[in-house]
Amino acid sequence: MPTRILPAVGDADAVRSLTTLLSQLPDAEPVVPVTDSTQLIDTLARLASESIDELPEVVVVHERIGPVPALELIREVALRFPAVGVILVTSDVSPGLFQAAMDYGARGLISLPLGYEELATRVHAVAQWSVGVRRHLGAVTDVFTGVGGTVVTVSGAKGGVGATTTAIQLALAAQASGRTTALLDMDLQTGDVASYLDVQFRRSVADLATITDISPRVLADAVFPHDTGLALLLAPGEGERGEEVTERAARQIVSALRSRYEVVVVDCGAQLSGAGAAVVEMADTALLVTTPDVVAVRGAKRAVRMWDRLQVRKAEETTVVVNRHSRATEIQPALIQKITGTGVAATVIPANFKELQGAVDAGRVHELDAKGTVKQALWTLAGELGLVKGSEANSHRNGGRERGALAFRRRRELGR
Repeated sequence: MPTRILPAVGDADAVRSLTTLLSQLPDAEPVVPVTDSTQLIDTLARLASESIDELPEVVVVHERIGPVPALELIREVALRFPAVGVILVTSDVSPGLFQAAMDYGARGLISLPLGYEELATRVHAVAQWSVGVRRHLGAVTDVFTGVGGTVVTVSGAKGGVGATTTAIQLALAAQASGRTTALLDMDLQTGDVASYLDVQFRRSVADLATITDISPRVLADAVFPHDTGLALLLAPGEGERGEEVTERAARQIVSALRSRYEVVVVDCGAQLSGAGAAVVEMADTALLVTTPDVVAVRGAKRAVRMWDRLQVRKAEETTVVVNRHSRATEIQPALIQKITGTGVAATVIPANFKELQGAVDAGRVHELDAKGTVKQALWTLAGELGLVKGSEANSHRNGGRERGALAFRRRRELGR
């Protein structure tokens, strides 16, 4: 059986050199190269959604791939697609880089300039490893493989529009339908998920910030198992610790969650940090919650424009959720869509705070009345987004988009 090899190379000359050599390897089947990190993840996700057998056995990542750095990209591939063997092509063959590449999940390293013998030997070894892993995964029924979990971010157009309640209910709906679900609070300074769910906790997302290899055991130690079945990874109780969660740490944390849970819902709050930007970029679906009033809609428009300027996410890749909707309100979803240039969820959340007030005040948002219009609407929204098992797949799924965190650091529009 031929070995399928996917080159991930951003430089045109390097593409020609690598593909020429790969085509000369015995029993090799090079596939069309991808030219950046986003295209690589999207391609693997598409193939994995069909079958694990559709994935290439070997991915060759060039050191100059971008915009996500090569080592971080290797970690993402290793976590999300454990049956794919990754080889790093690099001009740096120092022991330090070799060790780092192995730590990040690479199965081999090839030095530049490329040589046929070295390439052939390494590709053969990694392909054999990949075949062995697939044989093992095929025999183990409880291993969660393939594309990895769906990541949905929930951001607020401004404070108080209901982003946290929305995130919690979407996660609860996914969990109740039989999908393993994690809820991550990335509102790092002012996150309220713990308060809304009546949780006393010791560990938080900040405890994972400095860990370079988040193993399943390390992740399990940081996650709080809620009575509802949700796995909670909470914002730090001391807001100043939120600064410990960098863009790189945020990517690693979300990748670790995605590799262990079928659905990952992230409450990003209303203030965009560097870490929050990285998570929104990675999301399969990015929601922006607004209320139908002038101040909130203006906030939504500013957020969408900022995400676009910072290359975090395009407007058409964002879905606005209208909360506290009423037919009597002058600002309706169609107008919000026109103002923001985004998509707008077909499901609107009705204005009925009386249904929420008791549960919010008691810190028991997970105990909302199932017959209430607010909970019904939020769970309907979960179905619309494809989070509920058996529901239609999310038509807005776009794959990871990690291309803007570098621009975020350059522009510093948040005034830090």
